[in-house]
Amino acid sequence: MSLTSLSSPVSGASALGMALTALVMVLTPGPNMIYLVSRSISQGRTAGLVSLAGTGVGFVVYMLMGNLGLAVLFVAVPWLFIGFKAAGVLYLTHLAWQALRPGGRGMFEVRDVPRDSPARLFRMGLVTNLLNPKAAIMYLTLIPQFIDPHRGHPTAQGLTLGSVQIAVSLTVNALIVVAAGAIATFLGQRPSWATVQRRVTGTLLGAVALLLAREVPARARA
Repeated sequence: MSLTSLSSPVSGASALGMALTALVMVLTPGPNMIYLVSRSISQGRTAGLVSLAGTGVGFVVYMLMGNLGLAVLFVAVPWLFIGFKAAGVLYLTHLAWQALRPGGRGMFEVRDVPRDSPARLFRMGLVTNLLNPKAAIMYLTLIPQFIDPHRGHPTAQGLTLGSVQIAVSLTVNALIVVAAGAIATFLGQRPSWATVQRRVTGTLLGAVALLLAREVPARARA
């Protein structure tokens, strides 16, 4: 077997760029992080990790659909893509307002959340990610920018880059889930820090909503 056949479909620069982009995206609070943190704090780390498994499957679904024709669907029905992004912007704006409004609560503040079965936790993690506008935009607009047409096999490149994104996202989210309880306790003992965390989270969510709002009119490209 030749060295060429063993080489990666993507360059090291593309893989690194994808990893850094995925890191920035996952560290920006969004529906996935808020759901995973709330489950971890209210029901324990195991519940958070089960939910994260559902989130991971959601990423795999997006990766496969993104490489096997999701963009074609959104090109054929442009209002569907625009409507999806608009709904995502409204949802992120709602989350930002919930954090910034007077009496709002940060994502690391303890909530009274009903205890759910592992199956339901997994399903909710999956659904939350499938409805996450950041995930859709990642696979439809960001990952294609790292595909080099001169290396051939765009599908193989897309799957490789998607795998990098999934690895980074799951690793970071797993660390957040494991640390969520300790962070919640720390903030609970320091009310002023909790307020700062809430305002930072709300501001970041609002900033992401504004950035995504600029992309709403743009149509999908195959």
